[in-house]
Amino acid sequence: MTGFFARRERFERVGSTNDVVREWLAAGTLEVCLAVADEQTAGRGRSGRRWIAPPGAALLLSLGFRPAWLEPRDVWRLPAVISLAMADAAETVAQLDPGTVRLKWPNDLAVAGAAAGDGPGGLRKLAGVLGETDGLGSDDPRAVVGLGINVDWPPESIPTELAGTMTSLRAAADGRAISREALLEAFVARLEPGIVALRAGHFDAARWSERQVTTGRMVRLEAPTGGETVRALGVDSSTGALIVADPAAATGARHVVVGEITHVRLAEPAAAGV
Repeated sequence: MTGFFARRERFERVGSTNDVVREWLAAGTLEVCLAVADEQTAGRGRSGRRWIAPPGAALLLSLGFRPAWLEPRDVWRLPAVISLAMADAAETVAQLDPGTVRLKWPNDLAVAGAAAGDGPGGLRKLAGVLGETDGLGSDDPRAVVGLGINVDWPPESIPTELAGTMTSLRAAADGRAISREALLEAFVARLEPGIVALRAGHFDAARWSERQVTTGRMVRLEAPTGGETVRALGVDSSTGALIVADPAAATGARHVVVGEITHVRLAEPAAAGV
């Protein structure tokens, strides 16, 4: 991994790793930079939601980029590559079956199948991803991608109000202790080739699409103006949009972009084999 990170630091406690990395980039730090924390006091997700985890129970990190090498319309691929790297690393370190860790559009990693227990729709949230950008289209574009994943959080200590929808790698692995350090190194080992490929113009659209858990299922889309339940048909690897059925559209489908919605929920149980 020599030379991949321009800066890499670990902190015992910070407000937000995204804020740490944003300050580094503003001060002139080159890409790629990585901040890892044992605890965050002001961790956040999309739409200002809080990310809460006990000290030492989650792997909390943020990565900083200066993506002048990406068209602004393609910067969404940075969190996509990061999510894929973490999904692969999580399955390997926790010894889970391939396909157990899925991507839930637009910004979650979730555990599916038997490891999810009785989670809604056969799914429990494992991790959240938050991408933030500044100056896209300028001569100084900056992108920060934060990721928080529940790692060694014993299932019996997950708060009651979260236990029905959330999980950890330890819970998915039948209570086996999971090393955050091993997960971090497994993630970094998978991240570098993904970013190197992206810099060269290659994005593994097939793998990103295959990991999506919403495809073929009814989903509830919540927006500031209201909500609707629709069938998700897939994802668009050109724009990152969710493709949903729409009988009123000429093609029978329409694209939903991240900025249009505040939340996505599965509206039906998983079918056999999903």
